[in-house]
Amino acid sequence: MMRTSIACLILALVAVSSSHAQGDAAAKPRPCTTPEYRQFDFWLGDWNVKDASGKAVGSNHLVAMHGGCVMRESWASTGDAVTGSSLTGYDKEHGSWHQTWMDSGGGVLQLDGHWRDGRMILEGDSLDGPSRKTTQNRVSWIPLSDGRVRQWWQQSTDGGKTWTTAFDGFYTRQ
Repeated sequence: MMRTSIACLILALVAVSSSHAQGDAAAKPRPCTTPEYRQFDFWLGDWNVKDASGKAVGSNHLVAMHGGCVMRESWASTGDAVTGSSLTGYDKEHGSWHQTWMDSGGGVLQLDGHWRDGRMILEGDSLDGPSRKTTQNRVSWIPLSDGRVRQWWQQSTDGGKTWTTAFDGFYTRQ
């Protein structure tokens, strides 16, 4: 009888402990699972990239890392052998997206922005070569109805009065 009582007590303690641990896990949401963190998921995957005229310009590989908190990009161009990488993620403290791009030509671009009007729009300033003139950069990623993604990079050197297209690429899944 004593052994049965002890066994029942042990089982009861295990059950209470287990339900308490599950309650703690349920009370703590997993990081990077809110809808904001999923806004850029349409760009994940392996892509062939063509310019607006249909000419192949490169390939891109994008993967989610660190439990979906970060996206890593690996770019390879077809013509000039330029490679590059970026890390992109949602910054919950500032309520915005951030991307840092670096490439084999020594280029660095830091962008911040938001999902708006059916597209991801990130912006940031860069300094151009010896003139050290500031260039505003605005890059939009637009999911298209046919499953492709358009990446449209615009630049302004007059404080945003006029914009020129630096790159207009269309991503098709491999």
